[in-house]
Parts: sequence; C-alpha cells; structure tokens
Amino acid sequence: MMILNMWIIFILMFIVGNLIFISKHKHLMIVLLSLEFIVLSIFFFMLIYLMFIDYDMYMLMVFLVFSVCEGALGLSILVSMIRTHGNDYFQSFNLL
Repeated sequence: MMILNMWIIFILMFIVGNLIFISKHKHLMIVLLSLEFIVLSIFFFMLIYLMFIDYDMYMLMVFLVFSVCEGALGLSILVSMIRTHGNDYFQSFNLL
C-alpha cells in the first residue's frame, strides 16, 4: 500500500510540473522552477524504483550531478538575460 502511495505522489508531482511548464508564463524563473520540479519528481521515481528492485543507489548520484549542472546552466542563462534585457520576460527576449 505504501508503494502505491509513493507512485501516486510521483505521478502527481510529474503532472503538476509539466502543467506549469506548458502553461504560458511570462517569466523565465517560473519555467526554470517547473523544470527543477520535474527533475525532482524523476529523482523521486528513480529512488522508489531502485529501492523496489534492491539495486545500488550509484545512479542517483550521477543523476544528481547532471541535475545540478542543469540548474546552474539555467541560472546562468537567467542572470545573463536579466543583465542584457533588464528583466526575465519572454516578450522582451528575441531569439533571432
């Protein structure tokens, strides 16, 4: 029963993170936070799965390293955008 509750929590976290990501927000910070929430839900899924099959938790450390690098890259893009444009609105950011 407890495993079922953990799966339900994982699924809800993943769905909420994706809903926030796909909804139209005007700030880059909200999008980056939703991406981090999705990464956290995937980490939670991997933790449950690896505990269920009694496997080594080494892959979780590798996943955490990559997720920290992804978060640092997102924050550096956010800081660069704020320095060049003065805000983090998507409307003021032109990709072309």
